Amino acid sequence: MGSRPRAKRIDLAYIAGFLDGDGSLMLQIKKRNDIKNKKRFMLTICFYQDRRNDKVLVWIRKKLGIGYISRRNDGITELRINGYETVGKLLKTLMPYLKVKKRQAEILIKSSRMLRKSKNKLDKETLKRLANHIYRLQTINYTTKRKKSLEEIYSILGLTL
Repeated sequence: MGSRPRAKRIDLAYIAGFLDGDGSLMLQIKKRNDIKNKKRFMLTICFYQDRRNDKVLVWIRKKLGIGYISRRNDGITELRINGYETVGKLLKTLMPYLKVKKRQAEILIKSSRMLRKSKNKLDKETLKRLANHIYRLQTINYTTKRKKSLEEIYSILGLTL
């Protein structure tokens, strides 16, 4: 978390517990028209809270010195932290305190490392590994949306099984 404020160990433990209970870890493929392959990978940590209690998200943002807060129309407030480098560093910091989302964090840390090394020049083997990470995450994560098959994820990336 670089030159940002340093959170104490007890604060990090609380934040990790909050993430375990009211957070999500995501690896997504986003469409982009301004880059060569028209797609990019996005790593996100998201904390959720009812708008009536959203001061805790402001506190977490202040302690970490990163992220942005948005209020949804359904009464939920989100604190989102994006970026493969930022997410990777934060998850490494929170890892000793995570219980429920430890497997998801490990996957995102590996994905972060691969994306940092590749500098957005992803070969087919790296794309396949990232596709497998997306598939594994969505099988672990709770979601109300229909999950994509591995074949669908490969297709989105222009790969074949």
